[in-house]
Amino acid sequence: MKSLLRITGTIFALLLLTSFASAQSRPKVTIAVGGGACLCYLPTMLAKALGEYEKAGLDVETVDLKGGSQALAAVMGGSADVVSGYYDHCVNLAAKGQELKAFIVYDRYPGFALVVSPKQTANIHSVKELAGKKVGVSAPGSSTDFFLKYQLTKAGLAADAASVIGVGLGPTAVAAMEQGTVDAAVMLDPSVTVLQGKFKDLKIISDTRTTKDTLSLFGGEYPGGALYTKADWIEKHPKETQALANAIVATLKWIHSHTAEEIMAKMPENLVGADKALYLAALKNTLPMYSENGKMDPKGAKAVLDVFSLSVPEIAKANIDLSKTYTNAFVEKAGASQ
Repeated sequence: MKSLLRITGTIFALLLLTSFASAQSRPKVTIAVGGGACLCYLPTMLAKALGEYEKAGLDVETVDLKGGSQALAAVMGGSADVVSGYYDHCVNLAAKGQELKAFIVYDRYPGFALVVSPKQTANIHSVKELAGKKVGVSAPGSSTDFFLKYQLTKAGLAADAASVIGVGLGPTAVAAMEQGTVDAAVMLDPSVTVLQGKFKDLKIISDTRTTKDTLSLFGGEYPGGALYTKADWIEKHPKETQALANAIVATLKWIHSHTAEEIMAKMPENLVGADKALYLAALKNTLPMYSENGKMDPKGAKAVLDVFSLSVPEIAKANIDLSKTYTNAFVEKAGASQ
């Protein structure tokens, strides 16, 4: 019996050492996420829950931040390696001579909704009426902010006609809308669905949560969430970049082969929140937004440039080479191997 216990103990110790050695051999990558509870970033968070990063040979840490601009700042400052955020930042930074590159696009459209605060339902009916009003965005300088500026400009107003206030994307955004801290806000699901569940007459001025509405507003598909980073990081870490692409492509395939209920069951409780029914409803609405292959459509990249050129003078004047702001090479290789 003692011999059996010794053998069992030795095997257990060897398994622990093997597991530890395996974990130690996996390169660590830190991903800064512009709001982990937002369904627009679900593929990034789900990949971790499914163990896809480990399967791809990586030790991934996700850092949850309030908005895309903060996630970008983390990478630019060196505290994170990769951003899980909106592709439009790559275009914005290109105008300033900084080369950022998206290597997988997991959202086919942005999923933004410009929502009127329940306290202002009777007073605000259009984008033009936002002039001089307080409008919430995830964080100043984030994609939600850029979307607001585009809407204001398209309506014939100055890009800064409304006062921008950072309210985050999750419960803080919902609270700001309910309390009337802001008169309107650019929101994403599940927050939009949460508000719709509480206020049946909730007014939505514009919506990009469906293909039809996105095409109507932008004239084409408009890439949203993506993994992107500094171009030189990709050059120095091609294996890690490929592994990330492999993990997200595998996750996208898993999403499109499972039900919303099955997807929700895999998500961390803190991201789902207390009201599972509302989260599930929002998730079902969001599923068509997720890409099936992770590729960037060149027409989509051009649509981002066109939108920004309308509302950001620096981008309109810059001679941006869009081919340097994204690559499909890693996604294509990932798709071929799965």
